[in-house]
Amino acid sequence: MTRETVIVIDFGGQYNQLVARRVRECNVYCEIYSYKTDIQKIKAMNPKGIILTGGPNSCYEAGAPTYTKELFELGIPVLGLCYGAQLMMHILGGTVEKAPVREYGKTEVFVDTTTPLFAGVTEKTICWMSHFDYISKAAPGFEIVAHTADCPVAAAQDAERKLYAIQFHPEVFHTVQGKEMLGNFVTGICGCAGDWRMDSFVEQSIRAIREKVGDGKVLLALSGGVDSSVAAGLLSRAIGKQLTCVFVDHGLLRKNEGDEVEAVFGAGGIFDLNFIRVNAQERYYNKLAGVTEPEQKRKIIGEEFIRVFEEEAKKIGAVDFLAQGTIYPDVVESGLGGESAVIKSHHNVGGLPEYVDFKEIIEPLRDLFKDEVRKAGLELGIPEHLVFRQPFPGPGLGIRIIGEVNADKVRIVQDADYIYREEVDAAAATYKKEHGQAPAWMPNQYFAALTNMRSVGVMGDERTYDYAVALRAVNTIDFMTAESAEIPFAVLQTVMSRIINEVRGVNRVFYDLTSKPPGTIEFE
Repeated sequence: MTRETVIVIDFGGQYNQLVARRVRECNVYCEIYSYKTDIQKIKAMNPKGIILTGGPNSCYEAGAPTYTKELFELGIPVLGLCYGAQLMMHILGGTVEKAPVREYGKTEVFVDTTTPLFAGVTEKTICWMSHFDYISKAAPGFEIVAHTADCPVAAAQDAERKLYAIQFHPEVFHTVQGKEMLGNFVTGICGCAGDWRMDSFVEQSIRAIREKVGDGKVLLALSGGVDSSVAAGLLSRAIGKQLTCVFVDHGLLRKNEGDEVEAVFGAGGIFDLNFIRVNAQERYYNKLAGVTEPEQKRKIIGEEFIRVFEEEAKKIGAVDFLAQGTIYPDVVESGLGGESAVIKSHHNVGGLPEYVDFKEIIEPLRDLFKDEVRKAGLELGIPEHLVFRQPFPGPGLGIRIIGEVNADKVRIVQDADYIYREEVDAAAATYKKEHGQAPAWMPNQYFAALTNMRSVGVMGDERTYDYAVALRAVNTIDFMTAESAEIPFAVLQTVMSRIINEVRGVNRVFYDLTSKPPGTIEFE
């Protein structure tokens, strides 16, 4: 399908995905490519605009990531951000050097509001700076359109050549008017119409799937998470009973989750497909017996899933396509898009499993970010409680249980987690009813985990020796960084009381205050 596109060229910036997401929020399709991508490939994609990301290097040093000067001679609008801005200046004859004063964090920036890049932006605006080099002299043909107290070239432009350089990061939410700046570039300077919408994506994808699959058969491993659920819904709308979904219930799901998935995709659900549920709880518990090391648990859970799925696939026989719920961050984080270091290996990128008889892989959500996946899910009629389900790790509760995993521990963490989410949701709903908006403390992700700590407690007149549950709640924009959410103490007290009273085997409740970094969002 043809669509107007903005290309992000990645120089190792930590915010590469965030840049692309912000462009997508302008209803413009965007992809990330490494700075090692040949310019001929970039030209062949006929982009409406190009954005150069930040990066950790100094552009004037030998061996630093760079790009051909030809990029700036194509007549295509180019926006350089941080390192990208410095590189643009360096290549085109400006001067970049170590800054006498390093800028980091929220900074007051003075901008020229007459330039199209800053249209509608206030003359003084707060932006996020993160640089130890600076542009001391703009390249010939450029005029300075923004500065700070310590940075003489916070932004520069060559409007005639449609080249723009910004020293700060408009893509992060700390830059108060960053969304407006990127919108000005994408829609105003690049002239994008903004035709990237989920309703049209769903319609076009259904047509493309029908054309590709024909009368073939498709097999999908349905985990119950948002990605695989939306993939199942999309495929079902396109090809109906030609799709078979295998749902492996490994006994490590949240409370009632398996039944909720079956209610949507099984017999009597809203989709026309073949649904197979495999109840493999005991099989997983036996494999995990005695295993305490987190990475080993992950490996066992992942490998066992593949084995179970393969066994079910053999019963079905040969299929034409193996479908996967791969999404765009999976591709980028696996090192297949952009230049950033591989963050994690994704089981659904590259083609698994090995022993299933299929001809080709089909990945209908491969171009989408998570928020776009959710929008597509709503377009398909998937219930909101499933679409907006909190992120859940592939190994499930196996990594929210510290130490050995067994059925009793799973019961404890399922019940504690259910109570925690129920009380937080109820408190948030009450606040919204009273104030007309969601509370500022409402976390983006919140769950209960089971520690391997047991301690003495007193319940009634009896001494207990039971487990401690840890409550985790974070606020985050991109899940790359996170801060502990300030849930009202009264809510936490209610949660504590209910867990200790209702969940057998627990006599203490902790609240995790750790941010990311140094911690992770998950608890293993």
